[in-house]
Amino acid sequence: MVAELLAIFGKSGCGSKANDSLNTDHRSRIVQYNSLLFTSNTFDVISDDAFMGLPHLEYLDLRGNAFNCDCKLKWLVEWLGSTNATVEDIYCESPPEYKKRKINSLSPKEFDCIITEFEVYQSLPYQSLSVDTFSYMNDEHVVIAQPFTGKCIFLEWDHVEVMFRNYDNITGTSTVVCKPIVIESQLYVIVAQLFGGSHIYKRDIFANKFIKIQDIEILKIRKPNDIETFRIAEDWYFVVADSSKAGFTTVYKWNGNGFYSHQSLHAWYRDTDVEYLEISGKPHLILSSSSQRPVIYQWNKGTNEFVKRFDIQDMEDAYAVKHFKVKEDVYICLTRFIGDSKVMKWGGSAFLDLQRMPSRGSMVFQPLQISNYQYAILGSDYSFTQVYYWDVEKAKFVKFQELNIQAPRSFIHVSIDKRDFLFASSFKGTTLIYKHVIVDLSA
Repeated sequence: MVAELLAIFGKSGCGSKANDSLNTDHRSRIVQYNSLLFTSNTFDVISDDAFMGLPHLEYLDLRGNAFNCDCKLKWLVEWLGSTNATVEDIYCESPPEYKKRKINSLSPKEFDCIITEFEVYQSLPYQSLSVDTFSYMNDEHVVIAQPFTGKCIFLEWDHVEVMFRNYDNITGTSTVVCKPIVIESQLYVIVAQLFGGSHIYKRDIFANKFIKIQDIEILKIRKPNDIETFRIAEDWYFVVADSSKAGFTTVYKWNGNGFYSHQSLHAWYRDTDVEYLEISGKPHLILSSSSQRPVIYQWNKGTNEFVKRFDIQDMEDAYAVKHFKVKEDVYICLTRFIGDSKVMKWGGSAFLDLQRMPSRGSMVFQPLQISNYQYAILGSDYSFTQVYYWDVEKAKFVKFQELNIQAPRSFIHVSIDKRDFLFASSFKGTTLIYKHVIVDLSA
C-alpha cells in the first residue's frame, strides 16, 4: 500500500502532476483508509492534489521528512488550516529562514508567492521623447512625440492582432511634447515644438483627421520642455514649462472655444518640468528649473491664480519632479542628472527626505501604479534603467528589476484588454513596450 501511495507524493522535489491519471486510480483505492503514515521518507515537497478525494481522512503523519517550505508548499499550509484531520507536528528543513519552523503553525500570509516583472512585448522602430495615454471614443490610445521627424504618432490597440498599431500622425518640425486633453468628448492635442512655434490641434471626427485650430504665443513659449493638463472645479487648464532664458512658464485656460493665456508664473528661470498635484485637497504646481530649487505654487480661490509658497530645500539641479500617493500620503520623485535623485514625503508643511537613489545621467524618475503595485522607474543615459518596487512594510522603494533602454525620457502605464503595459521612450534607440507580468509561484 505504501508503494502505491508514493505515486501521490513527491520524493526529493518530484511531487509534480506528471502521473495524474495514475494518482486518480490510487486515490480510488485508498479512499477507504482513514489514516496515512509517511514518516522518515525524506519528502521535501508534496503534490498539491495529494489529498483530493480523501474526505474521510482522520489522521496524517508526515514526521521525519525534510520539507522545503517554499511557495510549492503553501497549499499544504492552507490545507492544514482547513482540514478536520489530526496531523502530527511537522517542521521545515529549508530554506534557512524557515529551518525548524513548525509547518502546522505557519500562515499562508508568510509566503510571498506573487512576483511581477516587465518583459519586452513590442518594439517601435523610432526614437521618442514624451509618451502619453488618453481615453477617447470608448478606447485607450497612446501618443508619442518623435523629435527627429517632428511627428506626434498616435497608436491604438489592435484587439485582433493583440498589438499596438499606428493610426494617425500630426506632422511638425521639432516636436518635444504631444499632450492630449479631452474636453466634453472632444479631443485636443497640444503640440510643443522647439522651432516653428507650438500649436493646438482638434480631432475632426467627420474628416477623421487632426486640424490645427490655434497657435500658442511665441513670445512667451520659446523653448517648451513639458506640459501638464488639469482641471480645477469646472475649468480646464494646461501649463507649459518653458526652458529658455527669455520665456515664461504659462498657464492656459479653456474658454469654450479655445485656450487663452491665464497666468504667467515667472520669467527667466529656465523651467524644465512642471507637475500638477493636490496636497491636502488643494491644487498645487511644482516647477523644476536649471537655475533654482523646485518651487511650489498653490491655487488661490480668491484670485483664481497660483501663488508661490516655498522652495524645496537642499534640492538644487532637480531636472523633474513627479508625484505619487500611498493611501493618503503624498510623495514626490525628484530627478537629478548628476548626484542623487530623491524620494520625499509631504510632512504637513514641507517635503521631507525619505530616500536617495544614485542617478548618474538620469532625466526621468517616474512613479507608476499598476494594479496594486507601486513602482518608480529611474532612467539613465549611461547605465541600465532601474525599476524600484514600493515595499509596504519598509515604507520605501527597493530594487526590483533592470531594463536595457537607451537614453529613456518618459514612462507611461497603459491598461487595455485586461493587460498592463509600460511604454518607455528612448531618445537614442527604439521605443519599447513592456508587458507587466504577474506570476503565482505557488500555482
